[in-house]
Amino acid sequence: MDLLRHLRHFVVVARELHFGRAAERLGMAQPPLSQSIQRLERELAVELFDRSRRQVRLTIAGQLLLGEADELLAAEQRLRRLVGQVRAGTLGLFRAGVPPETPAVTLRALLDRLTTEAPGLDVDLHELTTAEQVRMLAEGRLDAGLLHHPVDAAGLRYGPPVDLPLGVLLPRASPLARLREVSLAELSGLDLITAPRPTAPGWYDHVLDVCRRHGFVPGRVRPARNPEFIFGLVLAGGAVAVEPQALGRREPRISWRPIVGTPLVRRSSAAWPDRSPHPAAAMFGQLAAEVLATADPVVGAAVTPQVQPWPVLFEAGTGSAVDGNSPR
Repeated sequence: MDLLRHLRHFVVVARELHFGRAAERLGMAQPPLSQSIQRLERELAVELFDRSRRQVRLTIAGQLLLGEADELLAAEQRLRRLVGQVRAGTLGLFRAGVPPETPAVTLRALLDRLTTEAPGLDVDLHELTTAEQVRMLAEGRLDAGLLHHPVDAAGLRYGPPVDLPLGVLLPRASPLARLREVSLAELSGLDLITAPRPTAPGWYDHVLDVCRRHGFVPGRVRPARNPEFIFGLVLAGGAVAVEPQALGRREPRISWRPIVGTPLVRRSSAAWPDRSPHPAAAMFGQLAAEVLATADPVVGAAVTPQVQPWPVLFEAGTGSAVDGNSPR
């Protein structure tokens, strides 16, 4: 027996106290409505309406049931809305991973968008490398992640990809920092600073392959993840890093220069399990793409050499002073 359906019929008849008008409100014929009320009375073993007179009246049992039915049907609507929000991904717990190097402004923008689109969603954000995210997605401990491609993993669905051009981080005193663009071949012999291979094996191999194909064979590869550590290695001399322009802006003693031909582009996208995905996963993927697409310069954008914030510098190894406003 569909108790809730019969209760909805009962409430309308109880409000109208007229089977014809109640049937009209419910959009049904009067005989099926009468049968529905009779079945409810048989189920509860009471009479809900006094039909002994020409006017339909509620019995004592009917009056008591009306108050309870109103609360029960209101609770049903709340439950349906709640389940609908969960199904739509706007309510509940959502576990997401983001790369450790994600800028604070990007994280804030992503969280703000999620709050706007799904205010009831409890976002549990984790700082994880691509490899860690892939493993946790496979284990069911993460609902979605923001990965750096290429990714060699089965059973994942991906959101829209966003390409971010990479350039070279150099000490401001480096002769290469005076150029508007730097070719990878011009870096030959220098060490390459990049994230350790276990953090994103596909990306690590891709970077080295592109560098070698363009004439840059690093003296050695120096693993680094923390931005401050990357800056320290670059400033120590003899090593460069290939990173987004946004990272270079964080250290005034370092210059970022685009690479000729833009051969290195970091492709990122959200990913989530292909089977039984979280309802909010696709929304997360779309919002992440929109936030990433507006967070950094587009590929091929002209970069003006940075103006040094101090008036006088000494060229490394020469001891001679140079004008701080000259190109670096």
